[in-house]
Amino acid sequence: MPLTLRLLLPLLLACLSANALGEKLRIVTEPWAPYAMVDNGRASGLDYETTAIVFQRLGIEVQWQFLPWKRCLMMLQRGEADGALDIFKATERDDLLLYPSEALSEVNWVLFQADARPHAFNRLEDLKGLTIGVSPGYLYRPDFDHSTDFTREPAPSHEANFGKLIRGRIDLLVTDRRLGQQMLEHLRLRDQVSQLPTVLNTREQYLALRRNAGMDLLAQRFGAELKRFKREPAYAQLVARYTGETLLAPVDAHQVSPASDNNDTVEQRERSAL
Repeated sequence: MPLTLRLLLPLLLACLSANALGEKLRIVTEPWAPYAMVDNGRASGLDYETTAIVFQRLGIEVQWQFLPWKRCLMMLQRGEADGALDIFKATERDDLLLYPSEALSEVNWVLFQADARPHAFNRLEDLKGLTIGVSPGYLYRPDFDHSTDFTREPAPSHEANFGKLIRGRIDLLVTDRRLGQQMLEHLRLRDQVSQLPTVLNTREQYLALRRNAGMDLLAQRFGAELKRFKREPAYAQLVARYTGETLLAPVDAHQVSPASDNNDTVEQRERSAL
């Protein structure tokens, strides 16, 4: 077989696996502001638009579905989806998923409290005896996820979690810093709810692809093109539009300057081994 054909064959397999018989690559995700959102059938968000641009440059057509996160994971396991947007690396998923070398964005897990019922949090032991609002299927930090010292109570949506916090049905809730700050604005809760300063954990979010023929090369191509795009002014404009943050030079996913915000001064970061 000629060398050129041998080099092109994996690329052809990747394209065939994604678009066989005219089918589009099926990507699932959960509405997760400001990273991925859908409103009246129109999708948007920092990671959604970034991913859409990268796939467009690669010539890959995508079919998007916005679903609850546990259903997204189930569809991946059943082979009903080709990939998931904004997923964390986890050892229990290594046999199922492939990850590009470049992450899409970074999540800071923080705790929010009702100002009428404040709770101090500096370490995990401070949560003992409390009920913490969480989202089904999410991974926060291994010792947090498996602790028996406090209760983790799931809610069907992020809005529901904040509602439970206001009504005193939970003591604290954990969510991404950016999402939480946007929820405070959206639900008009800034005079009732505040973010605690200590970061529970920091995790990188990826586009992950199911382990099928040719997908390993597609993951490599996606990662390379994503890295190129993130160094362009267009990416900095997306970050500013969806987060209000200004990228520092040189452009890097971890180097952002938060916009001024009364509750947005978190700089402490702990990294998970996963």
